Amino acid sequence: MAGAYDDRDGRIWMDGGLVDWRDAKVHILTHALHYASAVFEGERCYGGKIFKGHEHSVRLRKSANLLDMEIPYSAEEIDAAKDAMLKANGWTDAYVRAIAWRGAGEDMGVSAKRNPVRLAVAGWEWGNYYGDAKLKGAKLDIAKWKRPAPETIPSEAKAAGLYMICTMSKHAAEAKGCSDAMMFDYRGYVAEATGANIFFVKDGEVHTPKPDCFLNGLTRQTVIGMLKDMQVKVHERHIMPEELESFEQCWLTGTAAEVTPVGQIGDYTFEVGDLTKRVASEYEKLVRA
Repeated sequence: MAGAYDDRDGRIWMDGGLVDWRDAKVHILTHALHYASAVFEGERCYGGKIFKGHEHSVRLRKSANLLDMEIPYSAEEIDAAKDAMLKANGWTDAYVRAIAWRGAGEDMGVSAKRNPVRLAVAGWEWGNYYGDAKLKGAKLDIAKWKRPAPETIPSEAKAAGLYMICTMSKHAAEAKGCSDAMMFDYRGYVAEATGANIFFVKDGEVHTPKPDCFLNGLTRQTVIGMLKDMQVKVHERHIMPEELESFEQCWLTGTAAEVTPVGQIGDYTFEVGDLTKRVASEYEKLVRA
């Protein structure tokens, strides 16, 4: 599949049924387009099975609830919608995007209680999110934007509006020849990349930021479980910027990123070491098991 995302062949599940790809449209006065009242999930299908698909469906509903939205489908119905979309397109390996949003309705202002909550599930065939970074390590910029305090945003929701500073940070990084950017949080601690969680290695032990103001990713949780099974000590804690130079290895985790080694963050460099390679390899096996 190639070309613009709005001009492709295929089927998209929308509001209860499958529609032709080019017919999956919304009105310009859709509330979400103006006020970011949307939540979404990014998922990967391996060999015909979505990895942690049900957990993604549950989180989508939770995110919606945090934004005062009630998705009119159960997690099980969302699971079925994803399966239907994949089957309709004949895909066994694909990226899956489920999105719920406040549509156009009787309200067109900040308040939108009378507007319907809609749901769609699309997908596409997608390779490595960071290109060849899995071999040599991704190069990251350091973002000027910071993850906000949890009392200012619904930080536990995977909400569209929370990605505004991520888009700007990634654009700035790409302009510098980087593939992503690392963000600090409002206190100055290391937080995450624009769409992935981050891990560091020092003296055989793993250190990762405490997710108290950003999304605790499903891939992050999976990798922490893997590391514990491997008898590797994991420290979930606040990490200061000055600690970056002491870390030996680094990787990112996310549904799109999977496990991607990092070779550089700003002026700090990291090796694509044995533990990073092992975690990436074990994760590849797990998602296809």
